[in-house]
Amino acid sequence: MLYAIISEDIPNSLEKRKIARPAHLARLQQLNDEGKLLLAGPHPSIDNSDPGDAGFSGSLVVAEFASLKEAQSWADTDPYVAAGIYAKVIVKPFKKVLP
Repeated sequence: MLYAIISEDIPNSLEKRKIARPAHLARLQQLNDEGKLLLAGPHPSIDNSDPGDAGFSGSLVVAEFASLKEAQSWADTDPYVAAGIYAKVIVKPFKKVLP
């Protein structure tokens, strides 16, 4: 089943994001290589795809996991969590309807 992992950053997270980003992306790449990743990306803090120093306010990952427990475990071990970037992470089932 698909699960949405919706994460909210702490204020001024950009510098911490830059440090933890390679490890964060490696985990996402592994999901992608396994054919389990539907989409992933950050939420810019401003209305611009390249927010520059404004940084990001959070992230969204939609991926396939065997269970909610597995999805939650994966989210809990994200390098951004370990680095203290995320203030809040919500994991919930997701049903793709379109496209």
